[in-house]
Amino acid sequence: MTGGGSGRGEESEEEPPEVAIGSAVRDLRDGRVGDVLDVRPGLVRLRPLCGGREWEAAPDEIRPLTPREQLSARLAAANARSRHPRP
Repeated sequence: MTGGGSGRGEESEEEPPEVAIGSAVRDLRDGRVGDVLDVRPGLVRLRPLCGGREWEAAPDEIRPLTPREQLSARLAAANARSRHPRP
């Protein structure tokens, strides 16, 4: 049997967080941060904030970034683009 705290944990397992196209999320499997490109039942397509190879994750494997995390991640991406502009 599962022990204490069953209410909160069960809710998050049953209902993955809602994410909107264009929002920034963290992939809980490896910590990568990306923009949501597409949302389908059981699948979310993501792209790194700096651009690059897209990847897919299940809705329960991602979480939306807090406003502070989003600001930090987008600032880091902008700094990376300014240091290494694409030809």
